[in-house]
Amino acid sequence: MEFDCFEDIQQGLCAKYDEVTEGKMMQSPAIHCNGKVFAFFSRKRKMVVRLGKAFPLETLEVEVQEFNPFTTKGALSGWYEVDFLHKDAWPVMADLAFHLAKNQSR
Repeated sequence: MEFDCFEDIQQGLCAKYDEVTEGKMMQSPAIHCNGKVFAFFSRKRKMVVRLGKAFPLETLEVEVQEFNPFTTKGALSGWYEVDFLHKDAWPVMADLAFHLAKNQSR
């Protein structure tokens, strides 16, 4: 169920934008913009998005947590996971991450 939701978002963005493609991130399904990952589906069955270190998290209308897949290292800076409880926000979060990635690659 969680993956189906992510896959729908992935396919929708790929169909809507020429620069968006499917790919992998840490062996997980991911969404790329011009070859750079901006969102992926984690092993914890959550969507992870790259918003960047400086993004004002207080402006989001959904709860996010820093993404930390490691046991002995710190979190991945600028990457945030969104729980499936907030699946209604997943498309908005993926679109936001895409636009941030697109603007960064200019």
